[in-house]
Amino acid sequence: MNPSQQAMSALIAGHHADPFSLLGVHQGPQGAFARVILPGADRVEAFSLSGAPLGRLESVGQGVFEGAIAGAPQPLRYHVSKGAHQWQVTDPYTFGPVLGPIDDYLIGQGSHLRLFDKLGAHLIHHEGADGVHFAVWAPNARLVALVGDFNDWDPARHVMRRRTDTGIWEIFIPDIGTGRAYKYRIVGADGTVQPLKADPFALASELRPATASITAHPVKIDWQDEAHRAHWARLDARRVPISIYEVHPGSWQRDENGWFQTWDAMADSLIPYVVDMGFTHIEFLPVSEHPYDPSWGYQTTGLYAPSARFGDAEGFARFVDGAHQAGIGVILDWVPAHFPTDAHGLARFDGTALYEHEDPRLGYQPDWNTLIYNFGRREVLSFLVNNALFWAERYHVDGLRVDAVASMLYRDYSREAGEWIPNDQGGRENWEAVDFLRAMNRAVHASHAGFLTIAEESTSWPGVTQPAYETDGRATALGFGFKWNMGFMHDTLGYMGRDPIHRKYHHQDITFGLMYAFSENFVLAISHDEVVHGKGSLINKMAGDDWQKFANLRAYYGLMWGYPGKKLLFMGQEFAQRREWSEERALDWEMLQYAPHQGVQAVVRDLNRLYREKPALHARDCEGEGFEWLIVDDAQNSVFAWLRKAPGENPIAVIANMTPNVLTGYSVPLPHDGRWAEIMNTDAGIYGGSGVGNMGMAHARQGGAVLTLPPLATIMLEYNGQPEHDEASTTYDQIPGRVGGNKETRG
Repeated sequence: MNPSQQAMSALIAGHHADPFSLLGVHQGPQGAFARVILPGADRVEAFSLSGAPLGRLESVGQGVFEGAIAGAPQPLRYHVSKGAHQWQVTDPYTFGPVLGPIDDYLIGQGSHLRLFDKLGAHLIHHEGADGVHFAVWAPNARLVALVGDFNDWDPARHVMRRRTDTGIWEIFIPDIGTGRAYKYRIVGADGTVQPLKADPFALASELRPATASITAHPVKIDWQDEAHRAHWARLDARRVPISIYEVHPGSWQRDENGWFQTWDAMADSLIPYVVDMGFTHIEFLPVSEHPYDPSWGYQTTGLYAPSARFGDAEGFARFVDGAHQAGIGVILDWVPAHFPTDAHGLARFDGTALYEHEDPRLGYQPDWNTLIYNFGRREVLSFLVNNALFWAERYHVDGLRVDAVASMLYRDYSREAGEWIPNDQGGRENWEAVDFLRAMNRAVHASHAGFLTIAEESTSWPGVTQPAYETDGRATALGFGFKWNMGFMHDTLGYMGRDPIHRKYHHQDITFGLMYAFSENFVLAISHDEVVHGKGSLINKMAGDDWQKFANLRAYYGLMWGYPGKKLLFMGQEFAQRREWSEERALDWEMLQYAPHQGVQAVVRDLNRLYREKPALHARDCEGEGFEWLIVDDAQNSVFAWLRKAPGENPIAVIANMTPNVLTGYSVPLPHDGRWAEIMNTDAGIYGGSGVGNMGMAHARQGGAVLTLPPLATIMLEYNGQPEHDEASTTYDQIPGRVGGNKETRG
């Protein structure tokens, strides 16, 4: 085997696209023949991995050594010397490929559901040696070289092997382990050298502003969460309490130096707090690696790597395991809607628009100055579907909240005429994105029973939470488990921001949502989006003076927890943080030294307890049979009353008075005569209210009860199943109107 001088020069310079054809061990007519590049060496002897001497290689110049070796082609370890200095090198070019034909077939089909075991960097034992296997998809590259701290970032040292059928480049580097920094040096088809690229499948990354990928163990800890996972696997999530605490891990709390807490520190503080507050789940804003703090993680460059801001990847796994042992689920905010243009990321990864579209009318998102995945490319779809499966399998997360679904569904999202391209039917629907979302939901629900998928979708797209059967063709059903109810958030917050004297003119802001409340499986989300970018905190959205603001907020939470749908509240709003949220600082926990803030926190804690303990409040959250209007039309008094119910359970009446007037002698229809316990009153003195109420009990006779409705408050009455018979007492039917007695204004 006598390569040309031109080929040898390209090999030595790291420009040869197929170094495995020249380097390593090859079978020839005279037996096995080895060639290796070892700059600076004087003497090179070849040994098997077991230590058997196989022969000496001779220098042919420019650091190249070659010669015949004994035995068949096999992995080699060279004993190298230069003067008095000696070292050993295990030659990566003497190892065969790791990926096989089944991988090629499944990858080519786009049906490989274990890509995260194959692509990226994985610690393996291969052909007798321990090391790391690297694999990256770059089908349009002329060549790809692995560079890292193990080869002095020299692109000539480890040019990778190309698998022609799939466009994947791979190499096995023996004798390295975890904690090694690396990137890919990609030369485009036109010869242009791309900026060094981080690994799309990296399991860990450097702490920003550094951007290299890091070799890491696949997360395997001694999981102790079997009971938790089995519990959720056998439930119908629509019929159980789900109350989510949304958290930005970088600003919930900070350490004593003002730096991010580690996952272990958060486990010690956040998990007990969530348990005490009665939430069922923590939902983290994106935890995958991202370069820019103010993006809050929504512009990620490392979908498979927990951010280095919070410690090692195993720390996040320990957090999830600890949360599960405490009975708390963990949901991740997931962002397949767009990705940033950072040079080390996915943008023009192999010199072409590989993950994105070439045409900016399809591939550029103007709202965030980001790029849009090419969902119609099977390899991109597989990359994203595998990522959803990865978080479920490797980190045992309980669900994904999918960000910005609406931006994926419509080709004209945030675009003017001429700035977008219609689909092949001339419409605005992005059917490729629809196919991706359907495929993702099918994959995770088929393999992980009880896994939650939640769509942030702000339009009226039909069937977001309808099953996405594979045979549906071009159907609109997306297969999500739940959808954020953006209409509830918009209408009700607008209502609460109005002066109570004007609320009677906007009564429909509360009632309208019940027209569609059961068209999807909804989560009532008061998220981070409502307390940033000049929107102010939730307490400052409430109308009135300070007393009224706190009363309004408590009443609003009572209404929300009594309204059909699962619950989500962003951190800090459970104690009425006054300042708008900022990712640059911890929450204002010092506010809890003041009674009004303690009162709001206590209301949320007690509402969560009631929501969990009372099936009437959760068992039919997503079904119309669990709701019945009691009073829908009293706009004059801004009063709303409805019944929450579930088969075989005591019903609960939810009654809200959204004015500062105490309404005495107010009649409310109730379906059962007898005693109704007042199980919640947001105006109670322990919450910082005025203490007006019904002495803990209401008595219904002949179809209703006469109540005192406290000012700016929500009360809940639970039927206790004890009918009363007192013929001498006044009946509900004898009361002439809804309001008797006087109105007394409070606040």
